[in-house]
Amino acid sequence: MGQNNAVVRFPYRAGDMQAGGPAQTVVPRPAPQSGGHWTRDIGFSPDGRQMYVSVGSGSNVATNLPRVVPEAIRALEARNGMGAVSGDEELRASVLTFDPEGGAGRVFTTGLRNCSGLAVYPRTGDVWCATNERDGLGDDLPPDFVTRVHEGTFYGWPWFYIGNHEDPRHRDARPDLATKVARPDIVLEAHAAPLGIAFYDGSGPASFPPEYRGDALVTMHGSWNRARRVGFKVVRVPLHDGVPQGFYDDFLTGFVLDDDRVWGRPVGVAVAHDGALLIGEDGNGTIWRTAYTGQTAR
Repeated sequence: MGQNNAVVRFPYRAGDMQAGGPAQTVVPRPAPQSGGHWTRDIGFSPDGRQMYVSVGSGSNVATNLPRVVPEAIRALEARNGMGAVSGDEELRASVLTFDPEGGAGRVFTTGLRNCSGLAVYPRTGDVWCATNERDGLGDDLPPDFVTRVHEGTFYGWPWFYIGNHEDPRHRDARPDLATKVARPDIVLEAHAAPLGIAFYDGSGPASFPPEYRGDALVTMHGSWNRARRVGFKVVRVPLHDGVPQGFYDDFLTGFVLDDDRVWGRPVGVAVAHDGALLIGEDGNGTIWRTAYTGQTAR
């Protein structure tokens, strides 16, 4: 994986938590920690044999990438995957995979500016990313997205977005990649800032109807840099046997007062033991419980 000085920490083993033992480093710094998007999200395959770690880019769109000759590009991509970037962005804007002890590290997928929410679908083992796309192209470009990511795929950052749409700040830099950019499953509004994913498996007195089971719930933290606010809600992504159906529905809204004020910004989502949903937001630092009561949620 190369030598660098960022860190991914898996804080405790179960026994350490009970005994108050020290933190243990499982993966020693797989990518630089400088720059932006410093958070790391972690998920495990259903059989427990693979650990996935999302690593966001260190910048908005890597406009200061060093010039790399074609021979060096081929060597970089052989090492880190198609569309891999160099310099301070090496091993970033990607999902990495390791064994649970932190060994056998490799790049799983590339070109994801910031997979801020990573989750593994328990029925199929598919890896999912809620991705925050780049800024600086106006209110409506490029769309954020939620998608399954497969090993060896490339999602465009920093040269392209949503297929072969070239970022003008990297015009003609990598024309060889234009036809190789994977398209995401679900396209969202630009700057909606999706952050968390949960797959609904609730059972109990507060459970939602059977048609919700297996669907994805995604939190949207909301925009900070556009004229009309978007996001600030939770959406439901219907799935059939783990496959997105190409659309999403609003699930929980009402956090926006007007274009200048909001009173909640959804961040995390989890399924409670009774089938209700727990939704954390950091506008006011609250956790909401949403339960099904027969006709409506409350």
